[in-house]
Amino acid sequence: MPAEQLPEWTALAPAYILAATAMVLFVIDSIDPDSDNRNLLAGTAIVGTLASVGVATWFLLAWGSGTGPGPTITLFGEAVVVDGTSLFFTVIVTTVTALVLLASYDYLADDPHQAEYYSLIILAATGMVLMASSNSLATVFVSLELASLPSYALVSILKRNRGSSEAGLKYFLIGALSSAIFVYGISLVYGATGSLILSDVAAALDEGADGFEGLLGVGVVMLIGGFAFKTASVPFHFWAPEAYEGAPAPVSAFLSSASKAAGFVIAFRVFVEAFPLDVVAAMGVDWALMFQVLAVVTMIVGNFAAAVQSNVKRMLAYSSIGHAGYALIGLAAITGGNPGHDATVLGASMMHLLVYGFMNTGAFLFIALVEHWDVGRTFDDYRGLARTAPFASLAMAVFMFSLAGLPPFSGFASKYVLFLAAIGAGYWWLAAVGAVTSALSLYYYSRVVKALWLDDPIDGTPRVDSYPRGIYVAIIAAAALTVLALPAFGVGFDLAETAATALFE
Repeated sequence: MPAEQLPEWTALAPAYILAATAMVLFVIDSIDPDSDNRNLLAGTAIVGTLASVGVATWFLLAWGSGTGPGPTITLFGEAVVVDGTSLFFTVIVTTVTALVLLASYDYLADDPHQAEYYSLIILAATGMVLMASSNSLATVFVSLELASLPSYALVSILKRNRGSSEAGLKYFLIGALSSAIFVYGISLVYGATGSLILSDVAAALDEGADGFEGLLGVGVVMLIGGFAFKTASVPFHFWAPEAYEGAPAPVSAFLSSASKAAGFVIAFRVFVEAFPLDVVAAMGVDWALMFQVLAVVTMIVGNFAAAVQSNVKRMLAYSSIGHAGYALIGLAAITGGNPGHDATVLGASMMHLLVYGFMNTGAFLFIALVEHWDVGRTFDDYRGLARTAPFASLAMAVFMFSLAGLPPFSGFASKYVLFLAAIGAGYWWLAAVGAVTSALSLYYYSRVVKALWLDDPIDGTPRVDSYPRGIYVAIIAAAALTVLALPAFGVGFDLAETAATALFE
């Protein structure tokens, strides 16, 4: 049956599948709480997630197969919407989740809490998928919490590891503060507009704020703070290095890729649909200017901090902050007066997040492989690993060069169209900052490749003693997606741009 002939409620099938998978895992754990059958637990989680990936991809391709933006389906009193944007980001989240679950099969082979771990991953992914479909500020907050609460537990899942427990506690405390700020911002926006549905908020603003401009301005600033925390943007980034370093590497991959993408999709939808720039700028609330400042500071701080790290995992954490700055260009370069060009720059940002999801997840999964071998986390610990793990090291080189934006890798294509769109919108200085910081990133990314392929091992350093299939398959799959993203870039960008166009209609 063609996708367009299905009942409307099936539009949320990817989220339903994930939720059902989590319930099945709960049932398995309830029947046998002491089960160590990782084949059953991991297999259930992976199969359910792959089914969600398949359905989301099918829906996205069917949605973008016609001319112009496809249909927009609203559910639950317009609190939830399914369109090209939600489907595009659902594909990102579910794909990253599948790679993380596959790598976790070996990484947590001896962990006594595997059922809880897989359930938490699936529940967090469900929240992220719902974030992509949120059309009400209330739904945004609920789905954000559904994604955040399991994430706090996942960071501290290694209960006997002091670093993991400390990271989880810090992440929880900062996250609780961020949620309080965010929900207070929602209450101020509701007070100024009388609605939580995004389209109704925009309609109320179009009629005038009736003297509530100050209230609206404070609410928008608080919303930006909440989104900046979720995307690890400066100055709300300080939780990320601690959480990523202390968490299991697959969880770090999950948070830095899937969670970041989910944070950006709600930012894109909320600010484009609820706060039309040409309307709110006339009230003195220029959120594009705020995002311009955030983008520049985030690109600079993230990349310069990454350049001085000696711990590879911490370097990747700061690198992910720098890439949040690149993605922010999608909102920072919006003009508010040219919907066609605004859709192009937003689509370019969406495409960069897709490519980033593949290459960043693969890089953190390589960290998971190294941690599985108990090799160490510094650049020196990586010296000469290519001699005993050439395929994984080659994949890591692909991830590093693509993250740096070197041609002919897909990371170069995504940055190129993003910077070009910013220049076309008149924000050449955003592209200039992005180009300079990308050049700086080549320094610290190349340090990893140099250590793997050119340096000799340090005497006494533990070397490779196993080849875990799950982690290897996940790394190779991420590398394949990173490489294939280049020849398929045109198709992907067309889908992203068309999806972004729907937000401006």
